[in-house]
Amino acid sequence: HQVALAWLLQHSEVTLPIPGTSSVDHLDANLGAARLELIDEDVRELDAIDPR
Repeated sequence: HQVALAWLLQHSEVTLPIPGTSSVDHLDANLGAARLELIDEDVRELDAIDPR
């Protein structure tokens, strides 16, 4: 789910995801998504999955 959160963070200047955090492990995973930088090619491939 880190890639999905990273995509949301990088894809929109307006939308901000608010992921649930029910444990310290989930918090660490969510913070990891904020550190994950997707390259342009990654974003294009993810956008192509559902091009709405």
